[in-house]
Amino acid sequence: MKLFKENSRHDAIRSAHAAAARNGACSLSRTTLTLTTVVISIIGSGSAWAGDVSVAASAASAASAASATSATSATSATSATSATNADSGQVVAAGSGTPATAGPSVGASAAPLVTTVPAVDDQPWLHQTVSLINSSLTRFGPYRTGNAYLEYEYYGSKGPFSLYGYVDALKVLNVGTANTSGVWDKGAPIFSEQEPKVALDTLAGKDFELGPFKHIYLATDWIYEMGGSRSSAQNTLYMGLGTDINTHTPLSLSANIYVNRQFQNYGSANEYSWDGYRFQMNYFYFLGHALGGDWSYAGFFNYDFGSKLREEAGGTAHADNEFDETNAVIYSRGHLRLVGVARYFHNGGQWDSSVLNFGSGNFQNRSTGWGYYLEAGYQWGK
Repeated sequence: MKLFKENSRHDAIRSAHAAAARNGACSLSRTTLTLTTVVISIIGSGSAWAGDVSVAASAASAASAASATSATSATSATSATSATNADSGQVVAAGSGTPATAGPSVGASAAPLVTTVPAVDDQPWLHQTVSLINSSLTRFGPYRTGNAYLEYEYYGSKGPFSLYGYVDALKVLNVGTANTSGVWDKGAPIFSEQEPKVALDTLAGKDFELGPFKHIYLATDWIYEMGGSRSSAQNTLYMGLGTDINTHTPLSLSANIYVNRQFQNYGSANEYSWDGYRFQMNYFYFLGHALGGDWSYAGFFNYDFGSKLREEAGGTAHADNEFDETNAVIYSRGHLRLVGVARYFHNGGQWDSSVLNFGSGNFQNRSTGWGYYLEAGYQWGK
């Protein structure tokens, strides 16, 4: 999960859009992820994040994060729903990250500390996790949603290339709020997010460093939901540049700035257009050792701005900006990973008005507030 990005949003948004369309109340809106799923990545000699929030992700999904604590010990955490992000879960929990030896979430996955490091050629470069995630009170639309979903997540780094991604099977236990759907009840069965990136300076044989900024990444974030119709499908691509930020402390930071190319988006008014931008920050901090395992904090935020959805949809039900912020505590011991996530949403799914009406009477818009994720997973690899 990209430190917990989440798919519950797709149900909330799709339900709201469908009701609005039936009653001519409003145009469908765009849903953006943070997420992500949040993933944090650490590459090269510095601390890097693979950019993410499925919460146990968006949270989550979310999104994940990773950091090196010494030359012989490393820990990593997934970013966020999705995003991790889904009710699909994404922080993602969403998101996940890569260790320095190699980023919900919305994706966040935590690898155990390594006390002995084998030769580099003998080390696996890909970290993988299978998790069961439960989300509650998530707000990727005007309703509060939650469900239990299954997630496969991976991350790794080789040379200048870093990978992160997850695939969620939604509502896999047939458990969730009334306004969610998934594998067993004719909802979208799969939600996924892929975040490949490449260090352009490393690829060119250079080592970019300017003040606290290290490396220049070509970063992408592709979000796809397999819906059975236009109103239940999403295909969104974020493209941009990223960098790592040297804090001269154990805190790892990275930043990405994206432009948003919207394809399918649950039938919303901004489909098939360039619509706005996203600024993202990822952070990770190793907390220490206790109860036989490693404890870490991982998080990220997404700020979406410059959208024209409010103008294109008409009325006052939508916003042109959206913000979400994911915080995850990760416990890692051997193959076991446990994650708890709190994620804050503002204008989730770009819903803005305090009171909405889709034809069945007024109801309170719940797109702003806190959502939560819990994850239990089996991890292996680096």
